[in-house]
Amino acid sequence: MSLDIGQLVLALLEGLTSGSIIALTALGLSLVFGVMRLVNVAHGEFYMIGAVTAWYVSTATGSFAAALLVAPLVVGGIALAAERLVLRPLEYKPEATIVATIGMLYIIQQAVLSIYGPEARAVVPPVAFTIEFPWFGYSGYRLVVVGLAALLLFATWLLITKTTLGLYMRATQQDREIAQVFGVPVHRIYAASFALGAVLAAVAGVLIVPVQQAHYLMGLDALLLSFMVVIIGGLGSLRGTIAAAFLIGLIDGLVSVFFSPPLARIVASLLVALVLVFRTGGLLGEQAA
Repeated sequence: MSLDIGQLVLALLEGLTSGSIIALTALGLSLVFGVMRLVNVAHGEFYMIGAVTAWYVSTATGSFAAALLVAPLVVGGIALAAERLVLRPLEYKPEATIVATIGMLYIIQQAVLSIYGPEARAVVPPVAFTIEFPWFGYSGYRLVVVGLAALLLFATWLLITKTTLGLYMRATQQDREIAQVFGVPVHRIYAASFALGAVLAAVAGVLIVPVQQAHYLMGLDALLLSFMVVIIGGLGSLRGTIAAAFLIGLIDGLVSVFFSPPLARIVASLLVALVLVFRTGGLLGEQAA
């Protein structure tokens, strides 16, 4: 009986950690769609670049804090350049931008493969302590990840709901043309939204490197999970995205610990299918008429 309780606690902790990382990554994807009505297929590559850059910076400087600062700035700069040089000339047209971001995905992936190589590389956790439970010892760094993710999610909520930039984002989301009439710099808001979404993914990539090794294909799994989350939570719904991220994280933790990781993905996929069939707008999104 005690073993079962220990497994349950371990599953919940693993689910909480996974949910925190998924929430940061998916929130960036949901934010971009909500404001720009753009499905960014290259979103997982921003996560991957964050992780790879974190490895480079932490290896070169020996400072994980430097990696946590530099990697999001690098990814944010890449996102701003992509928005200006690729998405804006296409006028953010849905079909064209999907094709363009697919192209970005392969370009980024192959560029990282050429520079970084195919190897998976680890980063030493910046804090090394263990929290002792009655059944096992648990990595303190994973709980630090949960805490940092919670702070970033709260900061993002404050940005969107309490600042002028957030007001402009919400106005642009509601009606782009009317927002322009009232003087909202729509192109700048689009650029800021795209960069912010990429930065959130990059931070998630940095935080996960001490737990999972950085490699050039890791963005694909992050992209798949992010799409699952935004479908379940509702496209463009930030509250729904966060709720769905932790739901997927807990499913992943529970099913992985008690059964197997592949089964966890199957269960998550079935949940997506059920949402698409019975609630097309997602758990907290708007329903189609």
